[in-house]
Amino acid sequence: MSHPFVISAGRAAPLGATFDGDGVNFAVFSEHATGMQLCLFSDDGRHEIDRLDLPERDGDVWHGYISGMRPGQQYGLRAHGPYRPEEGHRFNPNKLLIDPYAKRLTGHPQWHDALMGYTVGAPDADRSFDKRDSAPFMPRSVVEDPAFSWGRDRRPATPVAETVIYEAHVKGLTALHPGVAHPGTFIGMASDPMLDYLTDLGITAIELLPAQAFLNDRFLVQKKLTNYWGYQTLGFFAPEPRYLHRGQIAEFQQMVARFHSAGIEVILDVVYNHTCEGNEMGPTLAFRGLDNVSYYRLTDDRRLYVNDTGTGNTLNVDHPMVLRMVMDSLRYWVEVMHVDGFRFDLCTTLGRTDTGFDRGAAFFDAIRQDPVLTQTKLIAEPWDIGPGGYQLGAFPPPFMEWNDKYRDTLRRFWRHDPGMAPGLADRLTGSALQFDHSGRPATASVNMLTAHDGFTLHDVVSYNDKHNIANGEDGNDGHGENFSDNMGVEGPTTKQAIVAARARRKRNMMASLLLSQGTPMLLAGDEMGNSQNGNNNAYNQDNATSWIDWDTSDPAFHAFTRRLIAFRRKHPILRQKLFLHAQERALDGKADVFWRRPDGQTMSDADWEDPALNCICCELRIASGTPPYGETGSAIFAVFNAGKPRDVVLPEPPEGQVWIQGIDTAQPDVTYRRLSRTLNMPGDCVAALVLEPSEERRK
Repeated sequence: MSHPFVISAGRAAPLGATFDGDGVNFAVFSEHATGMQLCLFSDDGRHEIDRLDLPERDGDVWHGYISGMRPGQQYGLRAHGPYRPEEGHRFNPNKLLIDPYAKRLTGHPQWHDALMGYTVGAPDADRSFDKRDSAPFMPRSVVEDPAFSWGRDRRPATPVAETVIYEAHVKGLTALHPGVAHPGTFIGMASDPMLDYLTDLGITAIELLPAQAFLNDRFLVQKKLTNYWGYQTLGFFAPEPRYLHRGQIAEFQQMVARFHSAGIEVILDVVYNHTCEGNEMGPTLAFRGLDNVSYYRLTDDRRLYVNDTGTGNTLNVDHPMVLRMVMDSLRYWVEVMHVDGFRFDLCTTLGRTDTGFDRGAAFFDAIRQDPVLTQTKLIAEPWDIGPGGYQLGAFPPPFMEWNDKYRDTLRRFWRHDPGMAPGLADRLTGSALQFDHSGRPATASVNMLTAHDGFTLHDVVSYNDKHNIANGEDGNDGHGENFSDNMGVEGPTTKQAIVAARARRKRNMMASLLLSQGTPMLLAGDEMGNSQNGNNNAYNQDNATSWIDWDTSDPAFHAFTRRLIAFRRKHPILRQKLFLHAQERALDGKADVFWRRPDGQTMSDADWEDPALNCICCELRIASGTPPYGETGSAIFAVFNAGKPRDVVLPEPPEGQVWIQGIDTAQPDVTYRRLSRTLNMPGDCVAALVLEPSEERRK
């Protein structure tokens, strides 16, 4: 084989392929390899034109430098070493490997048995050794210069208390939008129609489902389905190729810059708990072939993988070089790609040690000491399927957390389940039982009614059962208990009474969300009545099931949601950092939260213990202990009535002030109106009133 390139020593840092203006430095970690080869490909990627040994090893980093090489060069790696599965080693130099630090990939693996390090179908298969070259079926890593002219890009740096998160899928949000020129791409995400829509709605942060390069699982491809959500990461530094319109990573940077120009932060949903290589029967694509023992947590039987994630493997972030990769990846997306935060999939896994979950685990300590990452928004999904996997409220600051207890409590209260009122009160005031410790703020609770995983809001009020047959798993996938209620008919109906009841319940739930302390998160499409036809696990539905249908949107509900977000933004009482514990305020001697019965009397213990309690009223003020420089507000009186119509006695307003009703889910089109001492509260309704000077009038 000819050698058109000449390789020299290079350096051990940074890892990956780094263009310095004169050439490219390659550096790859492997503790147990005996040799590391760099494979170079023709411009079209079809032909391997050179194979070079990385000549130097410093500790566990193999490296070399090629002068004159430019960005755009396609490459891959081959690692030499022992193939002894019983010891955990699965080196196979016949397998072309992706550089874990690759900044761009040319595409996705094409499924073929040659991608396996073992011989498919052989007796005791994963102990066997496959000699076929996997290069014809593998994407190439690409040398990139990620420099980008950011111009006047400024991070919005929205305070958490003012944040409204919008969880969205790059393709799902844009695929059917009539005004988006390049749907399904990063460019389409940040097109003028999308920016106009999000800013008008009042969104401050968009949380993207996985945008790092991911794999289409073989079993899905065989069923002619796809990995739509993207929770199978192939490259932690590379943008997902299918979202690049012209194949340039600058398209992602352009998207971020445009979001920032609109005042919207970009949060990435990231998957560092596992990779796409699966268990011992999975493919050899990158990490397994580079150093299986280092990259993955293995069981006592070193052939097998710890599977706390339900995907077949668990990334070994206890290893310093694996942790370094994760940290380097996070910093890359912040410093080079300018993202504003991260939502960590199955974050409990990242904090699990040999003795169980540890909020002082290496990953959390590394995050908390990092001067770059501590300036971003960090959100944990606080569970996995491993031992002690449910850890809501246990994460250290500055982490925020998805609050599934909020979701379930709100759904059950409005479904009229008995005994849910005390739980609702706790959720409305920030879930203090889980989060009021270690100096954590009330905004640490990310409140949600729905997320990508589960029913949409419209389906919560339209289906009792999941309808997942299209997923190809005989309906066995997805959550079995959704705390949903079809209100009399399963799925679509023309019965106007049911249509009206569903619309009212959606308004009640959305109003509850945006009147709650904590950080609200909306699922894209919920505000316009989007449905997935009862599919509560549309992870493999890259089609109209999961794409938002803009043509059938509900303009009335969209307008109501927009009003709710604006109401929340206007009233700092609804988005406080400090928890409300009915503590007396030095300012006026009044409690910061006061719970009342509809007749105006103070709630007693017996009232709270009554399982039939279905209407609670709360008077909210700025929290006791708020410093003088904090935001101010008079008072808000909110009523959450899941029962019959009733009259609610309002608190006596101070002299010169009156109660003005701002939110009424029974009459969503009615604007502000002044009230006397009694509020005529319809059944199944939310109302919010603001204490204002009597001379102020609103139209």
